[in-house]
Amino acid sequence: MVLGFSIALIVFSLLLMLLVLMHKGKGGGLSDMFGGGMQSSVGGSSVAERNLDRITVVIGLLWFTCIIVLCIVMKTNN
Repeated sequence: MVLGFSIALIVFSLLLMLLVLMHKGKGGGLSDMFGGGMQSSVGGSSVAERNLDRITVVIGLLWFTCIIVLCIVMKTNN
């Protein structure tokens, strides 16, 4: 069980990093290094950006839940 949650944690971590890097930069900071500062922010967020936000939040919640469950499982195994 610990191995399964550990693998899930690694997968969710990699997905979360990928999704965060896919977000469009809102100005200043490290996002400009990837070209996010070159685009103008005229107009609102598109449907793709909103869906990307939702997917990122869901993966983040799954990542957090996986950490909590993994801690509980490891604590009860000792």
